[in-house]
Amino acid sequence: MQYVFEFLGLMAVFSIFIVVPGADFAVILRQSIVHGRRAAVMTGLGMGFSLLFHISYTILGLGLIVSKSLMLFAMIKWAGVAYLVYLGIKSFRAPGFNVAEINVTEEDRKPISAWKCLSMGFVTNALNPKPVLFFLSLFSTLVHHDTPGLIQFSYGIGMATALVAWFAGVSTFFTVKPIRDRFIASGKWFNRITGAALVGFGFRLALARAAD
Repeated sequence: MQYVFEFLGLMAVFSIFIVVPGADFAVILRQSIVHGRRAAVMTGLGMGFSLLFHISYTILGLGLIVSKSLMLFAMIKWAGVAYLVYLGIKSFRAPGFNVAEINVTEEDRKPISAWKCLSMGFVTNALNPKPVLFFLSLFSTLVHHDTPGLIQFSYGIGMATALVAWFAGVSTFFTVKPIRDRFIASGKWFNRITGAALVGFGFRLALARAAD
């Protein structure tokens, strides 16, 4: 049960984290509008594979960090809390979605292969500082370092599945015009709700750690 609660706590933060618009969201949005739902879903799948890459180096590195310096480990934890609050404030203040900013040319509309979509998704997520910071700091904070590596990796599989499912939903929203229009219309409030939730998680996490 300990691992179930740990996973649920991790997913509670991660679920809010992934819906905050960023570089990954922008790529999926563009793929949906320019190349259609299939291309966007394949791009999201590539991002899911990239998430497993992030979880792999995190699991391998955390044990080394803890064994070398508990102070360094604590600093990483608090950096995660600070980043969570920062991301929440940034999201809260962000404007709504603006599809009009996406310029589509005839060159853009050329057919794109599934492999290229997968590669694009993987590279975009692998080089995106948002998931890098999440795994190097927030994952360290939310998952105990004594949790077995296999269990931690199973967390990563669950998170990757959630990410792919979210972007599959986004791909559907932005390829069906009535749904896309409604989603865009609520963009500002969507950002405010997710931003407030992230800040709340950050403060709750900080208070919980302070009491340990």
